[in-house]
Amino acid sequence: MILFRSLIPCICFSLVTHGQWASGQETPVKPQVSGDSVIRAKSGNSEIVIKTTSRLAGAIDSLTWNGKQFIDSHDHGRQLQSASNFDVGSKFVAETFNPTEAGSRFDAIGAATTSKLLELKAKDNVLVTKSQMAFWLKPGEKSNNTLAKNTTTLSNHLLTKRVEIGVLGSENLISYDVTFTVPAGEKHHYAQFEMVTGYMPAEFSSFYTYDAKTQQFQKLSIGPGEQRKPVVLSTENGSHAMGIYSPDLPAPNFEHAGYGRFSFKYAKVVKWNSVYRIRDHQSGIEPGEYTFRNYVTVGSLEDVRKAMILLHQHFSEQ
Repeated sequence: MILFRSLIPCICFSLVTHGQWASGQETPVKPQVSGDSVIRAKSGNSEIVIKTTSRLAGAIDSLTWNGKQFIDSHDHGRQLQSASNFDVGSKFVAETFNPTEAGSRFDAIGAATTSKLLELKAKDNVLVTKSQMAFWLKPGEKSNNTLAKNTTTLSNHLLTKRVEIGVLGSENLISYDVTFTVPAGEKHHYAQFEMVTGYMPAEFSSFYTYDAKTQQFQKLSIGPGEQRKPVVLSTENGSHAMGIYSPDLPAPNFEHAGYGRFSFKYAKVVKWNSVYRIRDHQSGIEPGEYTFRNYVTVGSLEDVRKAMILLHQHFSEQ
């Protein structure tokens, strides 16, 4: 992973270079639970199709609509997926204690994943998975000149997600509910939940934020960085776009952040994410379940704008 920083530490992300498996990668072992699934539903004159794979422990490997692939799934970091970062009671350095849904850095572009898929159910337009997340770094590896704080390759952190295409009366809205289970016995004062992130092909090069007051998009720089308004990435002509909205953002004490966007021209990939942070210097982060709501909007740029209007109206009325 390569780390960029904004005003506060931002969530990390993967840019493993092209090549074979990382050194020491074991021969793939067939998982006990298959991660291969497909859900789909009509959206406009096309349909949204979402696919998961065993290679990624049930993380979303592909999302297509109207002849376009929206996900750049290369290694085990560039998916539509979730991850978390913790400080382990010490100075926070991103990636050094980093449970990741799809797998580890050393899984590289191989067919195996260090993450463990525990459950998967997929029917019609609904997907539910439960997985035990791998640590992004192996013990002994470094990020930003800091050694990994994990002592195993597989974490005890669980990730449950429920994905449904077509919600709130809109065909192009995808609900993306995630629950992170932080195990007992770990001591953290800071938790950074990347509720969901989407790595997209470089052609989604136009970045926008949505202004609820004007119900219009405003141009964003390519970053990297975070801000408090929802982010949308679009093709230049606006024919295809994807946005992210969470009614749980902004997080208390982090009101200036939450929605990130990034562009990596040399790797030909762009990224958005929704991030929720918790800090407690006195009592520490409680173990247990942390559940977050997200909505991924897919369609043309105008389709996404209409979905953002619907979302803001729906949640402002609650």
